Amino acid sequence: MVKIFIDPGHGGNDPGAVGNGMQEKNLTLSIATQIRDMLVSEYENAEVRMSRTGDTAVSLTERTNMANNWGADYFLSVHINAGGGTGFESYIHTSQTSGSVRAQNIIHPAIMQQLSERDRGKKTANFAVLRTSTMPAILTENLFIDHANDAAKLRDPAFLTRVARGHVNGLAQAFNLRRNSGGNGTIYRVQAGAFSQRANAEALQARLQADGYEALIFQSGSLYRVQVGAFSVKANAEALVAELKSRGYDAIVITV
Repeated sequence: MVKIFIDPGHGGNDPGAVGNGMQEKNLTLSIATQIRDMLVSEYENAEVRMSRTGDTAVSLTERTNMANNWGADYFLSVHINAGGGTGFESYIHTSQTSGSVRAQNIIHPAIMQQLSERDRGKKTANFAVLRTSTMPAILTENLFIDHANDAAKLRDPAFLTRVARGHVNGLAQAFNLRRNSGGNGTIYRVQAGAFSQRANAEALQARLQADGYEALIFQSGSLYRVQVGAFSVKANAEALVAELKSRGYDAIVITV
């Protein structure tokens, strides 16, 4: 089993980069959660934990401590850039350990293949999460929130799914992940509601989280959709829908 630790950048009272009506912390959580969902539903030898699954504040030390104490095989930190540029770049620590270099050489181009954006290159930096994680690690910067063209793409849920897919494809190649035999390539998403007003979506999200479900809000056109899970096997999605309906939620399976 390959243990992959996913770190959605920022959270809670730390919004990260802000621009064009968006906050980095929300985008990173959306991407990271989709990466997790794809890995656990599509591959049989991937075990995933996250530094946060909601809008909570987690210190840099806490993030790597969680991964180190778990004994993760790989640390992936997901971020959105800012500063007037455009495109995608990835970072490993300046020590350039062989494991980090090898994985970056596989994961970086896999993401670029999905994005078809400007490639800003494979870089090194002394970022805290890269320095203090005891396993190979990477930090990805997925477009610029303060660049109008990049922001328009980051606002599109389908684009965020492609970002997640690129990360998953790279991880699968880098760690020889084995596909589940039950999947057919389609992702079945469990939707608990869709609203024209974000406040209504947030109310449903809070109710789901109080009941122990990890719920995310995605904007699709004029609607705010509340997603509870994503699966490669339809039967698994249908089982969650049945469970949610038994608890009073009007859940459905959708493919997007």
